[in-house]
Amino acid sequence: MTIRSVIAGVGAYLPANAVSNADLAKRVDTSDEWITERTGIKKRHIVADGEKTSDLAIAAARAALGSAGLSGDKIDLIVVATTTPDETFPATAARVQAALARPGIPSFDVQAVCSGFVYGLAVVDNFIKAGQAKSAIVIGAEAFTRLLDWSDRNTCVLFGDGAGAVVLTAGEGRGDSADRGILSTHLHSDGRQHDMLYVDGGPGSTQTTGHVRMKGKEVFRHAVTNLTEAVHEALAANSVQASAIDWIVPHQANKRILDTTAEKLGIDPSKVIVTVDQHANTSAASIPLALNQGVADGRIRPGQLVLMEAMGGGFTWGSALVRM
Repeated sequence: MTIRSVIAGVGAYLPANAVSNADLAKRVDTSDEWITERTGIKKRHIVADGEKTSDLAIAAARAALGSAGLSGDKIDLIVVATTTPDETFPATAARVQAALARPGIPSFDVQAVCSGFVYGLAVVDNFIKAGQAKSAIVIGAEAFTRLLDWSDRNTCVLFGDGAGAVVLTAGEGRGDSADRGILSTHLHSDGRQHDMLYVDGGPGSTQTTGHVRMKGKEVFRHAVTNLTEAVHEALAANSVQASAIDWIVPHQANKRILDTTAEKLGIDPSKVIVTVDQHANTSAASIPLALNQGVADGRIRPGQLVLMEAMGGGFTWGSALVRM
């Protein structure tokens, strides 16, 4: 018998304020045509004044619990992947625990930027496989627009805010790729690439929040290479062919990255869940938001094989192969 971490429920939350490219062009030197051609983005959601990352996380987690048919007092562990915590400390996950779960359970944040949700899945999967938790919530939540320099049209048009969550529960499997649940996770980083994508501030350096800085062409090149390798790694670890994948649920950074990665993998682009046009890049929230969309509209169904992959600043990158 093999213990597997099974996705029992999914949920998502988007701020009410939806901003189109045309809306953005009123405050930034840009246009719908320029943004769409380069990124595939048509709109993004932006947090309201006073709306915090924890508010997004709690709403998404509550929806995931409802999807799973579980109450918060049944949860043993909460992990929030975020780059935009409410405060330097305590962890945003602690606010989620206070709102939804029983006191005393472990709750903490992970920070791997856009790869954060995959990192969070890996952490919780190992807790469950070790028998230290039987049920957990993994959340990707970001108020990422609060890190933007609105005078930099090369970055401010790319991002949005939101949250997505999954409830994981312990299940039994035979130990092969036919099992339901997380089959494997694969995590990587390369700190030498820091200057390609980073925020120019922090409490331990400038004592300010800072703004996103990015070398777009270099990030694009590394993303396609690293994501392709991470997908191959997951397939090889489970002796699965690319043709067996039902859906790829990728980090939603740029439509061209999604298309180019699918082409390199030899995977039909119609098997890629795409939400970047509606959500923009929501960093750690993008994979669970896209997963929720695929489940909600009926494309992703129980028993199907789903490949998640992401790359973010650091660089960090990783993949997870899951049977729903």
